[in-house]
Amino acid sequence: MKLFYSPSSPYARKVLACAITRGIDQRIERVPCNPNESPPELLAQNPLSKVPCLVTDDGLALFDSPVICEYLDSRGDALPMFPGHGPARWRALKFQAMGDGILDASVPRRWEMLKPAEAGRTAWIERQKAAVDRTLDALEADLPHRLPDIGSIAVACALGYLDFRFSTEPWRRECPKLAAWFEAFGDNPGIAQTVPT
Repeated sequence: MKLFYSPSSPYARKVLACAITRGIDQRIERVPCNPNESPPELLAQNPLSKVPCLVTDDGLALFDSPVICEYLDSRGDALPMFPGHGPARWRALKFQAMGDGILDASVPRRWEMLKPAEAGRTAWIERQKAAVDRTLDALEADLPHRLPDIGSIAVACALGYLDFRFSTEPWRRECPKLAAWFEAFGDNPGIAQTVPT
């Protein structure tokens, strides 16, 4: 398998954390790239020029981290990260959506914050921050599992991104239970080995 990724991408981190959790990360060739430069090798596999993009052993290109993570969950012999059915499955998928939602609000917000201030942009930035803050409050009230399912991995990657890119907006003070969960879950090899730098 081949993974096109950016080392600072939280979505790529989620994929790598899942691969490590599944014990199959050594079977994946990592190809660092900058999707903003639309490298031809990436475009040949993903016309959207987005990372992560996984090319399977049989040549199928998969993109979007939820799709890639579910594919990786079908490989290897570790316990599944995606519960098969029942309440555990829906809870894991809910937390994955919450983690991805924090990223979907935070990644573009960071890019917009680098541009000159203007009323419309500032209002949009604040709306995204409010969405993240509400989601953090919801996570504080209902913590993810300590077991490495897709929901807990997604939330941990989102919290790690907030630490990495929004260090001036400390979320831990407002969410002490979530911060304690994150510290404990950070010992999971998939999270510990993928800390962004």
